[in-house]
Amino acid sequence: MANAIEATDLVKTFKGGVRALEGVSLEVEEGTVFGLLGPNGAGKTTAVRILTTILQPDSGSGRVLGHDVVHEAAAVRACIGLAGQYAAVDENLTGRENIRLVGQLTHLTRKVATARADELLERFELSDAANRPVKTYSGGMRRRLDLAAALVDRPPVLFLDEPTTGLDPYSRVALWSVIGELTSAGATVLLTTQYLEEADRLADRLAVVDHGKVIAEGTSEELKASLGATVLDLNMGDIDRATQALSLLAARWPREPVLSGVTVELQLDGGARMVTEALGLLDEADLIPTTLAMREPSLDDVFLALTGHGAEANGTEAMN
Repeated sequence: MANAIEATDLVKTFKGGVRALEGVSLEVEEGTVFGLLGPNGAGKTTAVRILTTILQPDSGSGRVLGHDVVHEAAAVRACIGLAGQYAAVDENLTGRENIRLVGQLTHLTRKVATARADELLERFELSDAANRPVKTYSGGMRRRLDLAAALVDRPPVLFLDEPTTGLDPYSRVALWSVIGELTSAGATVLLTTQYLEEADRLADRLAVVDHGKVIAEGTSEELKASLGATVLDLNMGDIDRATQALSLLAARWPREPVLSGVTVELQLDGGARMVTEALGLLDEADLIPTTLAMREPSLDDVFLALTGHGAEANGTEAMN
């Protein structure tokens, strides 16, 4: 299968020496969903801006459907849709007028643009507000309108940068359904997200990005399997006891334990025997857990193991 999107050794540095990308390379097959997973500031948005011709890389190259993102920028823009982190709609126009305008800008006839606007407004449950100025919309409604606008001319390649930020759970699930419909029809989607559940559910392949570098890539199952261990969650009841347990186990455990709230998470390479060992160590220190549970690794465990912090860690994406 051919690649719809290719990035090779992308490097981007902003004013002040902020290194947003440090040699990012990606290959996205046609008709698939590719997820860029990482915290704010990891470089996800910068990569999307380069691949959608908004920014130029300092070095490296990018291609979309065979078109170079620097030297053939107009051809790239003609075959992509983009929904960024913040709704890019005109608040003085109505919802219907916004979508019709995008349709006409992408060379649809007035009749086709109007029909497409009605179709998308209904699909994103905005029909009742179609004739209201966007400045009267809630943040979630603006987000849905922005996503609808990105789909007006049915682009073969769609870039969604944090698409469900600001959406309620119902709207988020509805968007997941739309993405599934798009790929079923042959579209290619590059999705950036901090939401592990979203990445797990939607992406055919994932790249974990941190500090401007791709630190792991594979399917969700491959990344989870890379941990090779069941996880033991030890709820210690309060933060002081959890911190004590973390220090004790860190000094004796073959894999670094992780503290999540008042819960210490341990990876178990040796199965049930290691549960007994962990509880024995805690018992000697009078640190018996309030509750415990065993589970299979999640994408969150993968991310913690790779980066040392969660996917929703604080940070600021570098911008020019």
